[in-house]
Amino acid sequence: MSDSIVISDHTPHWADQFRQLHAQLAPHVEDISVSIEHVGSMAVPGCAAKPIIDVDIVVADASVMPTLIARLTDRGYRHEGDLGITGREAFRAPEHPVPHHLYGVVEGTKPHLDHVLFRDHLRRNPDEVRRYAELKRALARRFTGDAAGRAAYTDAKSGLVAELLAKAYATAPRP
Repeated sequence: MSDSIVISDHTPHWADQFRQLHAQLAPHVEDISVSIEHVGSMAVPGCAAKPIIDVDIVVADASVMPTLIARLTDRGYRHEGDLGITGREAFRAPEHPVPHHLYGVVEGTKPHLDHVLFRDHLRRNPDEVRRYAELKRALARRFTGDAAGRAAYTDAKSGLVAELLAKAYATAPRP
């Protein structure tokens, strides 16, 4: 049997790791990016997570994406396409002391809003954080850490993610 999925309790050290990644990425993309966002469960205080930081580099317009892709590949990232999520470009990180997933998104698009609204909803709702973390821990005990187990884990939590994302959109502050 493969190793199980690792879910860790939240630690403030994750914010430090994001700041380290931000500092390393910013000089290469700051002239073409709107922001570099810490997204995913590790960006939510108190939320258990797989210990891999999710980072969005947000650009203002899709026309900038080829430049972003070129700059990141020059830094050793491997462009993996959209991985089935239209409007989001995924990158495999080179060998790095801080494990992370890196994405390029256009500001205001569904992939961008899904990430930041979900994160911000959880930050405002500690009861939802506990509920989500409990499900993740339970599912991690059920599924293996191989590709099939990770896919089953993701699928098994998708119902709650969809529910929380719907709440995030419904309660998002209006500009």
